[in-house]
Formats: sequence, C-alpha cells, structure tokens
Amino acid sequence: MRTTQIFYASTLYGATTLAAALDSGCFGPADRRLLLIANNAAVPETTPALDEMPGFEKLRGRFDAVLSWNAAISPLHPAGWTPRADDLPLLERHLRLLWGLGDDRIELALESVQVTPALTVARLFPEAPLDVYADGLMSYGPTRNKIDPLVGERVRRLFHLDLVPGLAPLLLAEFGPAATVVPTEAFTKVVAELAESTAGTIAEAAGETATEAAGEAAVEAAGTEGGPALLLGQYLAALSILTPEEEEQLHVRMVWGAVARGHRRLVFKPHPTAPDAWTRRLAEEAERAGAELTVLDRPVLAEAAYRELRPALVVGCFSTGLFTARALYGIPVARVGTGTLLERLTPYQNSNRVPVTLVDALIPDLEGGEAPAAPDGEVLADLVAAVGFAMQPKIRPDLRGAAVRHLSGPLAERTRPYFKRRRLTVLGLPGGLPLPRHPKVRRLARRALRLKRALMK
Repeated sequence: MRTTQIFYASTLYGATTLAAALDSGCFGPADRRLLLIANNAAVPETTPALDEMPGFEKLRGRFDAVLSWNAAISPLHPAGWTPRADDLPLLERHLRLLWGLGDDRIELALESVQVTPALTVARLFPEAPLDVYADGLMSYGPTRNKIDPLVGERVRRLFHLDLVPGLAPLLLAEFGPAATVVPTEAFTKVVAELAESTAGTIAEAAGETATEAAGEAAVEAAGTEGGPALLLGQYLAALSILTPEEEEQLHVRMVWGAVARGHRRLVFKPHPTAPDAWTRRLAEEAERAGAELTVLDRPVLAEAAYRELRPALVVGCFSTGLFTARALYGIPVARVGTGTLLERLTPYQNSNRVPVTLVDALIPDLEGGEAPAAPDGEVLADLVAAVGFAMQPKIRPDLRGAAVRHLSGPLAERTRPYFKRRRLTVLGLPGGLPLPRHPKVRRLARRALRLKRALMK
C-alpha cells in the first residue's frame, strides 16, 4: 500500500520548522509528501497565503505537491468551520478524490491540533497516525482544550525547537507523545536558505544596503556593535488583550527604551495586519528621540531578518522571536510590557499565559535595571508546571504536586505575579485565601459568589 504524508502549515515559521524536521530525518520514508497550507487570516482574500510569501520557493522542493485547505472548503473560513461527526466519512472520501489520495495509507503532521483547522484535518482522517509540531513558546504551556482521545491517543511525537534548553513541553503531554527536539542546526540552515532568497527584500524594506556576508559569517556577526535594534510588533489589540492606543504606546516604549540603551538605528517589524498609522507615529517618536527608524513591512521571517540585518538587540513583548534570537542566534534581547499582559490576559486559561510568563521570567526588562537571576532547571520546570496546573487543572491534575512545591518554595513570593489569588483559592493552592471549613458557611460563600456574578452580567 502506498504511503502519503500530509504536512499541514499555516505560517512560514511552521513550514520552516517542518522543513528542518524533514532535513534532519525526523520523518520516515513515504511515497509522496504533500504540503497542505491554510490561510487563517480574518479576511484571507486580502492577506498573502503561505505559498505567496517571499522565500517559500526555497521550501517547495521538499514536497511533491502543495494543497490549499482554503480552496478545498471554499467558501467556508478555515478557522470557523467544524464538520458534523456524521459527515466525516463522506468528507474523507471527497478529499481523497480531490487530492488524488486513493486508498493510500495517510500519515499527518499538524500544528495546533487542539484547534481548527488542524483538529478538523485530524478528524477527517481517523486512521492516520499523528505527529504534532509546536507553535513556538505555546508548546511549553498545557493543552488549551480537552481533546477527544480518538485524536489525542493517535499523537506519536511532539516536535519542537529547543527554545528554552532543558524545559520539556506540557502540550499534549497527557497523551504521552515523545517530545522530540528539531535540531537547531537544521532550523538555522533552512532559515539561511530563506534569508538568501529574501536578502534584497529585507534590505530594501529596512532601508539598508544588502550585505554580501551571507552564510555563517552573518550569523557569527549577529549581535555585534553597529547593527540596528530590531523591534518586534505583535498586534495584541486584535486579540483584545490591549486597546489599539495601549499597543501603540507599547511600541513607543520600545523606541525610547532602545534609544536609552544607546541605539540610534531602529528597525520595526510590525505584525502584518497592524494599522499603518502606528508605524508613522513610531517614526515621529524616533526622530524626536534623535534616532532613525525604518519599517520592515514585508512578510518575512524574523529569523531571516536576524541573519540579514545582524541586529545588536531584539526587543519585543512576548514574541517567540525573542527566544529564537537568543537561543538560536546569540543575539541580546529585551522585553517590554509583560507585567501589563500578565494582568490583562483573560481568562486565566488563555494560551498566551505561559509564553508571557517565560518571557517575563527569563528575558531582561528593556526599561528596568539589572535583571534578577532567572529561574532555571528544576525551579523553572516547577514554575511552568504550577502555571500549567492553575490554567488546566482538569486536563493536567498530575501537575498539582509540582504546583504545591513551587508555591510553597522560596521563589513563591517573587513569582506571585504569574498567579491570580482567586485562582489559587479556588484550587486550594498555597497563596490562596483561607476558606471556611463549615459546610453552611461554604454554601453561603458560594451563593454570594453566584449572586455577584449575576449582578455583574
């Protein structure tokens, strides 16, 4: 029987991770390898798809064909369509016919299997074994939703970059997949291919002259004096975490913080869907601060920009790019605004909570003084486990012991901003408020809480 491997990707970062995993032999042999791409933008028609982005042609040769999920389900939106269970067998037959799969044995490699459209693809091929590759820092957090065991038990391996050396991912760990590190060398080699094809694009967009120092010399030079400070935007207003005005002010803080550290050449890499007005305000603020700011407004990987621009500093809020800069390229990094984010993230189970926690705990503050020693080893693992348990106590009840250990330990007071006192109270964890033991008093307290919630609606 013929074996066909289908690799699903919605971002250039994800496709680059897949290419690195393929190059390093993480996947077994197959008769065919197909790349299934999805454009999950709010309005896909106005946003370039993955296969239209600069540098994608360097990845295309690793696959026998490129398929479009948007085209397969048109006019439905990839992020909003979930098929009925009764329709799954019919839809599987339709896709096998549409994509020429016949009776092939299917193997799937998916990202974010806890949400659509990756979860939908997994359900449409119920006999296919699954591999999942991690979406940056979110891999270190717990699974955000309870996954049907018919999907979760099929996950064999979780591929991830070693962004926080020594820290094991919590994602999907309740199903026991083998956590497998994608070799750093393989990933940076693929990025080098992308950077080679987008060097002129990056240099032109950033207002710089294209450097001829490609290859290893460019990587070794990263972070040296003379390079610009690269500021990473994320568009948190689209996630309703900050207001547009607050996020614009966050970017202004990046500008002034970088200038305060002595940087006079700044490059801002905005989120692709962020308003253009923000970049105009930043250019004005930079001029007022005595610096020059240019905008890298092309849809290229931040890691490709690291190689081409050789930044002396990378600044962000809680972008995965902060960790790829530091762990993979040795570039100094700094954070802005994580304290506000820790307060604003709602509900507590928000899947961005662990990424924000890791950045706040491990990355120096751009505006602060000397950073305190970051937790490492077992202490960091217990901190992440404690946050993970507080986020998803029903999915990961096995993490309670680590949570109690951390919240009772010497660093509990220092890491208190990563927890909500009400959450600790509800879960009966150290640091929560003491609860009355008498059953009648507890019933009255619960009734008062329900009344308060009703009045707040």
